[in-house]
Amino acid sequence: MVVGDFAIDLDTVVVGAGPGGYVAAIRAAEKGQKVTVIEREFIGGVCLNVGCIPSKALIEAAHRYQRAMNSTKMGLRVTAATLDFKQTQAWKKTVVDKLTGGVAGLFKKHKIDVIWGSAFLKNSHSLRVIKRDSAQTYTFKNLILATGSHPIEIPNFKFSGRVLDSTGALDLQAVPKNLVVVGGGYIGCELASAYANLGAHVSILEGSDRILANYEPDLVSVIEHHFSQQKVDIYTKAMAQKAEQNDQQVTITFKVAGEEKKITADYCVVCVGRKPNTYEMGLEHVGIQMDQRGLIKVDAQSRTTVPNIFAIGDIVPGPALAHKASYEGKIAAEAISGSKAVIDYRAMPAVCYTDSAIATTGLTLKEARDRNLDAVKAQFPFAANGRAISMDSATGFVRLIFERSSRALLGAQMVGPHVSDLISELTLAIETGTTIDDLALTIHPHPSISEAVLDAADVGLGLPTNI
Repeated sequence: MVVGDFAIDLDTVVVGAGPGGYVAAIRAAEKGQKVTVIEREFIGGVCLNVGCIPSKALIEAAHRYQRAMNSTKMGLRVTAATLDFKQTQAWKKTVVDKLTGGVAGLFKKHKIDVIWGSAFLKNSHSLRVIKRDSAQTYTFKNLILATGSHPIEIPNFKFSGRVLDSTGALDLQAVPKNLVVVGGGYIGCELASAYANLGAHVSILEGSDRILANYEPDLVSVIEHHFSQQKVDIYTKAMAQKAEQNDQQVTITFKVAGEEKKITADYCVVCVGRKPNTYEMGLEHVGIQMDQRGLIKVDAQSRTTVPNIFAIGDIVPGPALAHKASYEGKIAAEAISGSKAVIDYRAMPAVCYTDSAIATTGLTLKEARDRNLDAVKAQFPFAANGRAISMDSATGFVRLIFERSSRALLGAQMVGPHVSDLISELTLAIETGTTIDDLALTIHPHPSISEAVLDAADVGLGLPTNI
């Protein structure tokens, strides 16, 4: 049944309720706009429901399980540590429900309406929301597209049965004895690390010459060392050929250096990247321009080539990060409100939550020198950090990249304990034009992981105290 197609007038419309869309909606409402969100699946998007949040909950549970099992050097002997994975999954759901319920509460507080269905653009001021048995046309003054992305499916690895995407991997009700992960990027490595900590034997198949190819080799080598301790098998330059499955297992055929190999496992998780959700939306009817990858072209205010339509998050160029989407959502909402706000960040932090974690922000040394900056580095190991040693987590390091003459901080890379939190200090430092002198003169609490920043700055000044 199709409902009568008399258009309903709306003000600001946001398509997608993920970390970009819901933040954009709330900021627009705070700026006095009447906001309507169109969402086809769930409030909070992939991030809160089946991505960032549930994966970190699972990773944390895995870390705690491993600490319980391996703390004998501290005199802690757990004789009967067991894992009730169904309870772990139930706890993970409470984390998701709390956060998504919080967003729904904020929508209610800000009088943001939600329309359930899929949006299809008719022209620059109207769209149609398609539901299972009905459709309705709406007009709008301004539109923010925040439709996110979806996992890439490769030939002969259809997502079904025992071949899973990252969403399916997070929803397993029992820890597999054997798990194959196709793709050694940050999503694949995070899942591999978590399930290895939970007791699975994990194999990673990566097509390039190393895992985590977007990070510098010395950062990744720390992760590779942890993987070797977890007995994770890593195959690089490995091309996945096909998956054959039955009710009990799946066999993966792949090639390494021209030699065909096979691995049989309980499940295979494919994590080879994500595609932007920009197709089958009617963008061609509006004249919104996209690049060859299907990403929407936007200006510094997240405005598309159609002046009243904005796009943010995974569907525009740049790293597919939830916090980037949220930042862009705020800019778009401000722009609609008449603000001159523009996207202008010097540093975009990124974290890979493996054992240990990797965190980066700003420029690498190579990137800085490629920009003809006279950049140098200073590095301090966690092996000389008192807090890291007392935590039995003294692997990794903090590296600062700074300009030689001005000593202004340009970037930072780190791998080790709590770096996902530590990276924010250095992102702020880059954004505010802080020098390594400033970092060295900032009193850090002792003992703390953050002292590694101070010590790295001392190294940069040629005045190392603790090494």
